[in-house]
Amino acid sequence: MLRRSVFAFLLCLPLTAHFAADRPAPAGRTNIVLFLIDDLGWRDIGANGSTYYQTPNIDRLAREGVRFTDAYAACAVCSPTRAAVLTGKYPARLLLTDWLPNGRWHPKAKLQSARFVRGLPLEEFTLAEALREAGYRTASIGKWHLGSEPFSLPEHHGFDVNIGGNAHGAPGTYFHPYDGDWAIPTTGLRAKWNLLPDGKPGEYLTDRLTDEAVNFIRENRARPFFLYFPHYAVHTPLQAKPERVAKYEKVSEAQQQGKPVYAAMVESMDESVGRVMATLRELGLEQNTLVIFTSDNGGFYNATSNAPLRANKGAYYEGGIRVPLIIKWPGVGRVGAVSAEPVTSTDLYPTCLAAAGLQPRPHQHVDGLNLQPVLAGGASLDRTAIFWHFPHYNDHPSSVPSSVIRKGTWKLIETFDPEGVELYNLAEDLGEKHNLAADHAARTAELRRELEAWRKEVGAEMMKPNPDYDPNVQPPQKGKKKRAAK
Repeated sequence: MLRRSVFAFLLCLPLTAHFAADRPAPAGRTNIVLFLIDDLGWRDIGANGSTYYQTPNIDRLAREGVRFTDAYAACAVCSPTRAAVLTGKYPARLLLTDWLPNGRWHPKAKLQSARFVRGLPLEEFTLAEALREAGYRTASIGKWHLGSEPFSLPEHHGFDVNIGGNAHGAPGTYFHPYDGDWAIPTTGLRAKWNLLPDGKPGEYLTDRLTDEAVNFIRENRARPFFLYFPHYAVHTPLQAKPERVAKYEKVSEAQQQGKPVYAAMVESMDESVGRVMATLRELGLEQNTLVIFTSDNGGFYNATSNAPLRANKGAYYEGGIRVPLIIKWPGVGRVGAVSAEPVTSTDLYPTCLAAAGLQPRPHQHVDGLNLQPVLAGGASLDRTAIFWHFPHYNDHPSSVPSSVIRKGTWKLIETFDPEGVELYNLAEDLGEKHNLAADHAARTAELRRELEAWRKEVGAEMMKPNPDYDPNVQPPQKGKKKRAAK
């Protein structure tokens, strides 16, 4: 009986999704385009100070919208941030705290990695579901990395269209036929990525995904749409068009911020933003479209330099979690404004609902706040702190299991292995060079109490002693002896 009931329920799912997708939306409702770039560092755009990377289209978006200087990814690695964007919840509350599928990085380490779910739970009512319920046409074009068949692909979480998205976190290659494969860490297995078999020889993935995005906009110009555009770029493998790589190779090494091939990837990604914006202008949709541009975590250590921020992707210093964020909301957001308000990935869900004229869903996006007041007039958010929790090992440089709180300009990092606490005043020490924990014992104790209370409130999973611990087996220190990329 149970099997028949479950089977009947599953048969109903496509019909339910179909009826929701066909529900008409009120005329004039704001369209939404959300660019989520992969591994783009905070200073990897001209608007945030880069003189090496060429990002004229993103810089124009910043001049036309609001640029946030203190925007944060919900995690220092990709999948948890993506989940936070789509659910409005902290990764710790979701129990989705590490990138997927991941595995046992260090089975002989001092602590056991905490449990985490291996796909975005179906119980979560995503941003895409909320918008589709209101009559929006929804598309995910690009990287998904939040689960796999049979129940955790974009089409299971509110997207009418899924192009290029599955369980994989990176393509085998950026050039058609996209038939390369990549290693699944710690498993000894390899996975193939070939989701676009109908491409043209030599086609570049960033360009192809942009073609698909432009087509989606054109096809849905007469109705409200939500375009979630999570590029695979600028994640590894580092591959770009040869002529663009050659251009950056001509720049003197002293003036390079990162690898020339990475710079070329950034330029192609910027061109994608420009093409999408040009399409909106051409179709007369620009003034009725909310555009959000951000990244899922900080820049990869072997591709770019995050200076003046400390560290890189995977770490909980600013270089791992502070990211670009630009929001253009015509008629609401100030033009060319710069905001120092601390904001994070969870805030995008309620902000998009507000742009769509929909009521908030506070029980869903419980950790996110609507950014409309900040965009419109520079008001501060009614939030005392932002939190992170990463109870796992990773091989990115400077990455250790940690919990973090930022309150005002103060930031506390509690590490689990090795055990320790660090306190920084970001207003005076953006590079996190001076640990003030010993000098401000009372403040340190207060922030630790708040961090512990938050962990209990969200039900954060904690690491436990590892019965297989072997002190003679030390985890590798990737990049420790290598010079950081310029």
